[in-house]
Amino acid sequence: MADQALLIEVGTEELPTRTVDELAQAFAAGVIDGLNKRGFAIAADSARVYCTPRRLAVLLPAVAGAQPDQTIERRGPAANAAFGADGQPSKALTGFAASCGTTVDQLQKLETDKGAWYVFRSEQAGQPLATLLPDVISESLKALPIPKPMRWGDHDYAFVRPAHWLVILHGDRVIDAQVLGLRSGRASRGHRFHHNEAVTIADANGWLETLRAARVLADPAERRERIRAEVARAAGETGGRTQLGDALLEEIANLTEWPVAIACAFDEDFLRVPQEALIMTMETNQKFVSVVDDAGRLTRHFIGVANIDSRDPREIRKGYERVIRPRFADARFFYDEDLKTPLAAQLETLKNVTYQQQLGSVFDKVVRVGELARTIANRVGVDAARATRAAALAKCDLMTRMVGEFPELQGVMGRYYAAANGESAEVALALDEFYKPRYAGDGIARERVGQVLAIAERVDTLCGIFAVGLKPSGNKDPFALRRAALGLARTLIESGIAIELPPLLAEALAQLPEAALAAGLPKGKDGKTPALDPGARRAELANELYEFIVDRLRGYYADAGIGADRFEAVRALNPADLGDFDARVRAVAAFAALPEAESLAAANKRIANILRQAGDIAGGGIDPQFVAAGAESDLVAALMSAQSRTASFAHERKYVTLLRELGELRGPVDAFFNDVMVMVDDAAVRANRLRLLRELRQQFLQVADVSVLQPAG
Repeated sequence: MADQALLIEVGTEELPTRTVDELAQAFAAGVIDGLNKRGFAIAADSARVYCTPRRLAVLLPAVAGAQPDQTIERRGPAANAAFGADGQPSKALTGFAASCGTTVDQLQKLETDKGAWYVFRSEQAGQPLATLLPDVISESLKALPIPKPMRWGDHDYAFVRPAHWLVILHGDRVIDAQVLGLRSGRASRGHRFHHNEAVTIADANGWLETLRAARVLADPAERRERIRAEVARAAGETGGRTQLGDALLEEIANLTEWPVAIACAFDEDFLRVPQEALIMTMETNQKFVSVVDDAGRLTRHFIGVANIDSRDPREIRKGYERVIRPRFADARFFYDEDLKTPLAAQLETLKNVTYQQQLGSVFDKVVRVGELARTIANRVGVDAARATRAAALAKCDLMTRMVGEFPELQGVMGRYYAAANGESAEVALALDEFYKPRYAGDGIARERVGQVLAIAERVDTLCGIFAVGLKPSGNKDPFALRRAALGLARTLIESGIAIELPPLLAEALAQLPEAALAAGLPKGKDGKTPALDPGARRAELANELYEFIVDRLRGYYADAGIGADRFEAVRALNPADLGDFDARVRAVAAFAALPEAESLAAANKRIANILRQAGDIAGGGIDPQFVAAGAESDLVAALMSAQSRTASFAHERKYVTLLRELGELRGPVDAFFNDVMVMVDDAAVRANRLRLLRELRQQFLQVADVSVLQPAG
């Protein structure tokens, strides 16, 4: 039978919106994996994955009607135990042959690097697709990532939602199967309102168009594009523009099968509530799309997306406007009530909120962060009074009604309340900005006070949680420390704040109570916790935290297209200032693109090996009386010239220029290694040449260890 399209559709009650796409992809992957294990050779990228709120489906364009013929191989006794001393087959061999329904002379010998065995090989005709597919589908459904499967009726099976229909077509032929208590057929279902009846599918390739005729857009990409177009059309009626993010778009797409946008409006009085709160209410509670003006200010208009093309959209509009009114009234109430209490008055209540058992209350954390913010601000020339004021207020909005309802607005509401209380604009903005970057791709805080607070907050969090022994392990990171470390590193790099990280970590660790330091001590081999040495413990944690934070930069540079070897070249020096670290990495990346780089990297690696094998080298500089004419004297002259030209470059962080100048040494270095023997018998000459190589290597180590750079390609 020629290859034909295979369609599998599982119809259900409404699926959880946030899992529809994941379930559909996992279902398709499971089907492909199951078929491939049975020899069908389906390319993973050939599948067309479809889903709606009421169905999961996969269409494979070309699937054979049966699996290929199978070669069955059974392994028997080892060859060295197959025959006795008299040359007769052993009982093990004759028994194996009998179990295979054959004779000893029909067995074959399998030779491997681990030995030889007797085997029996036979050809088995491939089984029809119709025979194998029910098990493939059942296995795929059971493997779906469903944390809490539902049961319905008096059945033993369970699924994410009750299943109601099953379509399995190979070409135009129904493949008979029973899955989740459903018998397969060619009857799908149309739109719940526009075509609430069975839809007969003639063949697999016609399924998508047949459902479209029944007012179901089964392709999620097509549905998302329709939503974008519909929302843009409706927004055009209001004169504004929409803020339709990918997450909200995905949720709406997974709530509708035939989306139609409807422009709505609310009372203008609600606009005095911070727009972030109104937008959060619309998107989180109702899945509505906000409309803003050209300046990005929220207007009184919003867009609802219905799952029906109504003959009277005014009634749907009235319903949408009716349901948003009490939501906005709640937000207005929260805001008005919060304004009655100054933000600073919430500080005292933080004493009653536990941050972490050994680390104390949230108030205790605020005090530690405030001290760190003061230290950092004084060190980098930022107004310390404003930095400490921002630190004192940073967690106060956690106690407000608005943030209690919408935790995602922490920081945002702090900014509004601080401004309303007459705090300076810089302090108010810092209360919002110190949370940045909030997510991948987000920028860092823009203003200096916010940057200082962002650094202080993350340093305290990392030091505290590491100290009590709750650092990340595997894929478990309940305190989001990896994200905090990357946010800290990015802020230090992208803000241009020049501050050394290890001393800052030491200062943060010095503020922690000894009970916290002791809590994270690892137990000894005897199962007992050793006595606490606070100084040693803090030094150990500081080193561990530095490595943890710097390691986040591996992915950061990978995202920027900078190879891991460039990162490792700088990491070998462990620069204390991450801004300096970044400048070096980018200089090494520029150096690696030079034609001289590969040869000089190899030379540095060779020099490092020679110096390591030579052991201790006497101090002092290069002694001219032991320098031979030719390649050796040429290298000495070139090195001294480079040292003279670049003497201040490292101090001025002109790393790109410094490495470019050192790139000019390629010719003399290559000639030296071609013409000069380093490890000669004459001890004085040998020592002088080792000092020359040490001096040469030190020039490169002003920036990075270029010996770890990998050859191009």
